[in-house]
This record gives sequence, C-alpha cells and structure tokens, in this order.
Amino acid sequence: MQRFTRVIAAGVLLILAVTVVGCAEGKTEARPSAAMPTTSPPEPVALTPEVAERAFRSYVTDEDVARAAGDERLALTWTSDGQSQLTAAEFREAAYDGDPVRRFDYDEPELYVPKLKDAAYPQWFLASVDRSVLGKRKSGHKVLMAFILRGPSDDWKLTLATVMQRKTKVPEVAIDDDGYAEALGKDDTSVLIRPRDVIGIHATVAAEGGGSVAAKVMKSGAVTTGFYKDAKRDKKEAKEDDLTLEVVHTATPFPYFGLRTENGGGLIVYSLFRNTSLIAKDPDTPKPEIPEEAEHLLDGTVEGNQVDTASTLHFAAYDPPRVKKGKQPKAHVIAEEGAISKAATPPLDKEP
Repeated sequence: MQRFTRVIAAGVLLILAVTVVGCAEGKTEARPSAAMPTTSPPEPVALTPEVAERAFRSYVTDEDVARAAGDERLALTWTSDGQSQLTAAEFREAAYDGDPVRRFDYDEPELYVPKLKDAAYPQWFLASVDRSVLGKRKSGHKVLMAFILRGPSDDWKLTLATVMQRKTKVPEVAIDDDGYAEALGKDDTSVLIRPRDVIGIHATVAAEGGGSVAAKVMKSGAVTTGFYKDAKRDKKEAKEDDLTLEVVHTATPFPYFGLRTENGGGLIVYSLFRNTSLIAKDPDTPKPEIPEEAEHLLDGTVEGNQVDTASTLHFAAYDPPRVKKGKQPKAHVIAEEGAISKAATPPLDKEP
C-alpha cells in the first residue's frame, strides 16, 4: 500500500510539472483538480454477549450455505488459522471420495464472552454447543468453538473447533452479573500451568511420554502419553519395513484462549502440529507408501524416498487452580479434534 501511494504521488508531481511548463509556454492552462473523497475508518464496536450471539448465528448460516454448495473458497472466508487448514482438508477429502461435505445442525449455544477493553483487538469469545451431522442425529457431540475478530474492518471468523470427549463435561466457566466471563492472562500463576505454557507441556508429554517431567502436571490420556505410545509403536513397525519414522509435536502460531472457571481453574483452548516423516534411507528399500488418510492431499506418487505429513490438532484442557496445601490435581485434556492438513513427497536431492 505504501508503494502504491508513492507511485501515485510521483505521478501527481509529474503531471503538475508538465502543467507548469505548458503554462509558461502559453500552450495550456492548469485546471482545478477534483478533491479526492475521504473515508473514515470504522469505529470499534465493543464486544458484548449480544454481539457474540449475532456473530455465532451469522457463522452457522454462512457455513451451511458454503457446505451445501460444496464451495470450499466460500467456506474458507468464514474461518481462519488452524480451522482454515482443517476445513480445506475436509473439502478436498470429500471431493476425493466423491462424497458431499458434511453439514451440521446446531442446538442453542452457551456463549463465553470475556470482558475486553472497548477498543482492544483482537476480540474473541468461545461457544459451547451440541452439534450433529445433518441427517444423523445420533452423531451429536458437544463442541467448543473459538471465534476471533482481528480488527474493526474484519469479519468474525471461526479460528478453532474441538470436540468434547465422551462422558466429559465442559468446566463451569465463571460468569459475572453482567454476563461476562473472565479472560486468563498468559502468565496467570493462580492456575497450575500458566496458560501460555499449556501448549508446550502437552507437546512435551506427547514426545516423551509418562516419564517426562511435564507428565507430573498433565494427566495421561489418548492424546497426551497416548501420542507417545502410538509413535513408539509406529516407529517399530516402520523399522520392520526398513523405514525410519520421525514424529514431532510442536506449537503453532495460532491464537490460544483461556477463561476462568468457577472453582478458580482455567479452560484453555489451543492447537498443536504433529509432523511426521516416513523415510526410506536405504536406496535399495522400496519407497514408503502414502498413508490412506493423506491420499486426498497428494497425487498418488512418491518422487523421492519419503512422505511428509502435517496434522493440525485442536484441543481444550482443564487447568486446575494451584493448591498451596494438599494434593495438587493435574491438568487434563477434555476435547480433541484434528486431521492431516498437509502432505508432501519431496523429490530426492540432486547431487552437485
């Protein structure tokens, strides 16, 4: 934009210079230039429960229009960050399989709207809602959805959605008399794990298992120590096929959010990446096969000797209040959702 402005400015100066020369020679006269219209930037709108309600309703309507039409580009206009990656992958998988994209039914949501400064951006809120696949009522799950508005000129977008584990309830979020929730600061030490550290703790447990120091503050489960066990098993199976499997869990650049619960704990929603590389290091070893869950992201060929995948994973965790005396409860993951969102089969490096 700055470069464009400079180009216009330079053009205006050149036109003025030519006009002045023409006047001096008596060949032309300068004409008054029309005033350029100016527009004021949109005024910030305070986030209220009513604003959040409208944003949620708009998203549900717009999402269904895009999914009913099978329009991936339209669907992506209402999402951002990790949710965009998962939405794109879902549309491509449906197209690959020749199936329609899932559409959803939503029940009445419970909205958790933090009290933010009127002019503060980004604005955000969480929704807890029962969601089922259209036409499959028994498919219903409780879903946590995080919405974000990055500036007054932007639209509200779904940045993260994660599904509550079976037989697990959403922690009671503290709501004041005006209907607002309390946002947790990233360095809040009243909870066991500072909100900004939950992501790193989870990634460490996934990488190191139950023997990790991080496992002392986060419970074992299918998506914590279970990730470690799964990777260990998969590496063993790959080795039997003369392949090497590398698995790495990392933080994402996407936003995370925390809300105070009624008992002084925290509800934290966040994302992780799970990156894998399946490599045939021995040139005499057959090339690795493309995983079935990644076929829709590739063209069916392996050029080199490895297959790389990146999964986008969305979670919610309960972060208990820090206990000064007595037994300290651990944090535990309560919601999960994710899929392979990227895949590649890089060609072999050419020798110089």
